[in-house]
Amino acid sequence: MLPKFSSKAFLAPMAGVSDPALRLQCKLLGAGLVVTEFTNIHSIIAKEKQLKEKMRTIQEFIEFSEQERPLSVQLFGSDLGALEKAAKIVEPYFDIIDYNMGCPAPHITQQMAGGALLQEVNLTTQIFETLVNAVKKPVTLKIRAGVTDSSKFLFKDIAQLAEDKGIKMITFHPRTVSQGYSGNADWKLIKELKEISSIPIVGNGDITTPEDAKTMLDETNCDYVMIGRGAMGNPFLFEQINDYLKTGEYKQYSFKDRLNSFFDYLHLSDNYKIKFANIKGQAMRFTKGMKGGAKLRSKITLSKNIKELEQIMRQAYFIS
Repeated sequence: MLPKFSSKAFLAPMAGVSDPALRLQCKLLGAGLVVTEFTNIHSIIAKEKQLKEKMRTIQEFIEFSEQERPLSVQLFGSDLGALEKAAKIVEPYFDIIDYNMGCPAPHITQQMAGGALLQEVNLTTQIFETLVNAVKKPVTLKIRAGVTDSSKFLFKDIAQLAEDKGIKMITFHPRTVSQGYSGNADWKLIKELKEISSIPIVGNGDITTPEDAKTMLDETNCDYVMIGRGAMGNPFLFEQINDYLKTGEYKQYSFKDRLNSFFDYLHLSDNYKIKFANIKGQAMRFTKGMKGGAKLRSKITLSKNIKELEQIMRQAYFIS
């Protein structure tokens, strides 16, 4: 059984972005579900072995806090033995095991993982069976439409197969793998998937405003929406979507609010081992669209530690 979600708006897993501090921040601002950055099944097995020797758990490798719950862990990799092992390692710590069949990055698809699996029906069947049999927690799936434009309806067969094999929910990004993030997400395909599915469907792609979220829900009948790039540097989006769906109105936030929010993120990041390069990346995203933002981002790039970064952001706060 899937856990109960407090809202219809979910935070997407994003490598180098959806770290535990940002996830918690989005959760506190109304995200109904947050998902870890996708993690290689072989890394999980190797890390668990190292950590066990030191009497530590996998939580040191995939960091999270209890306040994020319900929490989903996203896995990628297609070696069936390793997949079963990795799923069993993470199961005690997470509420949902999510499987990635949507990543378009070449370094992922080349290792027969992510979006490349959409055209491998036999292997995909074995992956679903392996995961569902390995764990008692609900298994969910993230997919794209297809690999290229000529195969953009592959998602229908994969979704039916997933449902037959016991997958509990599907997140669908209606672009092809070869599209990457270019062009527009074809929301009509979400509607088509919803019409043939009897499990919850999460629509994903091109949601940057509360209005977008409502339009997707209304036009496609999907059960939930998942926000990735639209939430980068803008964790307020979840609260705005929730308010807009309830009342038709939402609070507008200023750039000062955005900068304040970055300091909240920075404060939360103290509790985790987040790389400084990633924190700098978050700072860049929080300043997107600001007056003088480009100048500020070039200063951020040059910062060498948290103290310097904080100083740059404080100066920006008093100027804005």
